[in-house]
Amino acid sequence: MPRPGGMKVEEKAKDFKGSMKRLFQNLDRFKKLFVLALFLAFLSSIFSTIAPKRLARITDIISAGMKPDTVVLEEITKQIYSSVMMKYPNLTGKVSLTEEELREALEPFTIKNVEISVEDQLSFLRVFKEYPKEKDMDSLLANMDLLPKTIKDLTYPKLDLELLKIRVLGLAILYLLCSLFGYLQERIMAIISNGYAKKLRRDISHKINQLPLAYFDKHETGDVLSRITNDVDSIGMNLNQSVASFVSNITLFIGSIVMMFVTNWMMAFTAIFSSLFGFFFSFLLLKNSQKYFSRRQKELGNLNGHIEEIYSGHNVVKTYNGEKEALKEFDTINDRLYECNRKSQFLSGIMHPVMAFIGNFGYVMVCIVGAILVMKGYTTFGVIVAFMIYIRLFTNPLSQIAQAMTAMQSVAAAVERVFEFMDEEELSSEENIDGYIDHHKAKGNILFQDVKFGYDKDHMIIKDFNAEVHAGEKIAIVGPTGAGKTTMVNLLMKFYEIHSGDILIDGKSIHQLKRDNIHNLFVMVLQDTWLFEGTIRDNIKFNQKNISDEEIWKVCKTVGIDHFIKTLPGGLDSIVGDNDMISSGQKQLLTIARGMMEDAPFLILDEATSNVDTRTEELVQKAMDKLMEGRTSFIIAHRLSTIKNADLILVMDEGNIVEQGSHEELLSKNGFYAKLYNSQFQK
Repeated sequence: MPRPGGMKVEEKAKDFKGSMKRLFQNLDRFKKLFVLALFLAFLSSIFSTIAPKRLARITDIISAGMKPDTVVLEEITKQIYSSVMMKYPNLTGKVSLTEEELREALEPFTIKNVEISVEDQLSFLRVFKEYPKEKDMDSLLANMDLLPKTIKDLTYPKLDLELLKIRVLGLAILYLLCSLFGYLQERIMAIISNGYAKKLRRDISHKINQLPLAYFDKHETGDVLSRITNDVDSIGMNLNQSVASFVSNITLFIGSIVMMFVTNWMMAFTAIFSSLFGFFFSFLLLKNSQKYFSRRQKELGNLNGHIEEIYSGHNVVKTYNGEKEALKEFDTINDRLYECNRKSQFLSGIMHPVMAFIGNFGYVMVCIVGAILVMKGYTTFGVIVAFMIYIRLFTNPLSQIAQAMTAMQSVAAAVERVFEFMDEEELSSEENIDGYIDHHKAKGNILFQDVKFGYDKDHMIIKDFNAEVHAGEKIAIVGPTGAGKTTMVNLLMKFYEIHSGDILIDGKSIHQLKRDNIHNLFVMVLQDTWLFEGTIRDNIKFNQKNISDEEIWKVCKTVGIDHFIKTLPGGLDSIVGDNDMISSGQKQLLTIARGMMEDAPFLILDEATSNVDTRTEELVQKAMDKLMEGRTSFIIAHRLSTIKNADLILVMDEGNIVEQGSHEELLSKNGFYAKLYNSQFQK
């Protein structure tokens, strides 16, 4: 969850291994695609590690095509030397032969199907006499034209274009396949991550309708919403960036090490140790910067908390002249936050130069060692080029692996929270329930028989509740806070399962009726009005079909909301929502109009007038009287003046009915109800 100030703190899973295992088991139809994506990521990385060695061969071909064939030159030199030594075995380096003596000693010979005549050999010796440094390539290349044609044709620098074309084409295909596999892997992972997130949302949407009301009593709404939105989004986004990236970068890391040792073990050690030397410093930086990031989060929370506290109570601060004290505390916290920000951002900012230094340091060391090895003939220029790429392939995956692990931690934490929600105990199954009451034919009788209920079995809230309600009666339920009024209504609606006893609706036990059937029998108008973002028309006919505008206007007129709707620019098409656009009383009247559209035999009014003023209460009360006509009604109210005309008043205390009767009867008893009623008028 983002903290104040927009900073995101990554959570860690309690059981990382178990969470990831649960995730892979739940991928279902995505498993084959997931394996394919991992395989493509593996292939893409393998091709990336093979390519530099191919590039080294191309570089060597080009390099070889830019210098004379020294092998042929050495072979010609050996043949001439052998011929001379056969003729003059006692010849020493101090004795020089004339051209005539050489002509007598030399004999024609063949190299690569080309005959080297005696005259060609003499011309060759003349060039070498003038340019004796046969290993001086610049001198040799500058005077190649002095060699006889036969020898020049054999030794002149030649670029093998056919072989070069084949090598370049092979390398291009290799990189093309690498890019293609990388693209396909990213595409498949995008399909998997978004498809899986879609599946999770669908499963959660189904699950949330199967959870008992008790779950939402025990969990904060924000936490539930976070699991449904933030956690699912986190799985979708990070799954795409974590697992396949982890596999590909591990393959790149290991593959680059293997290919470096296969190519040249001395340069491999040079590249690895030079990179590790740089990573040691970056690790020290990370270790020292972490404490400043932690402090920054703490101080950021303190600053936001202070600002929220001061500005929410701004009037009080102004009244008591506390501005200077508040500003002083703000400056103190702000200074601490500045220091933490400065140090953490500085240390974080130099990570990029450090990583650049690691790469450049590796390049320098590879070039130095490679140049020495080339000079001594242990390797070629192409190998140096290959190692320049291997340095990048070796260093980059380490940071990518760290990011992938962080993303996987986020996935695991989100998966853990989502599946905690999915594993919650659901409402009892109703597969074997076949009872049914047609809401058009229901009479409206309800009987409570020895009902017992508690949120936990050791603490009963409702104890031996008994009451009989006849069709068409207005039943008021009153009592102090925590007496069990709303709980009793929730039991009636089967939002909770009773522990013992029974509730009969028109003679049928609620154990024999499905929840959907019971909900169709009731209209509820609650203390907390709820309007969704949409038109007034859609809000009034919520979940109702084939409702005409004429019927809607008729209901609105009945509850007295029609004049207000006509004053709006769009009338019934005006967009409303759960906001402050309309008053609490108008919202309540709209919810009453919604209830009147529902043709149900029972009505529950739970503190429906508690949030409105006295005048609006009169309007709402008249609307509720219209709503109660022809229905068996249950009215829960703290304002006892609103229930004087109830047919029966049930007075509850600690889960039991302590008194029952009409308003006058209960007042005459001068008991619990009378005390509650009279307390309203005490000053």
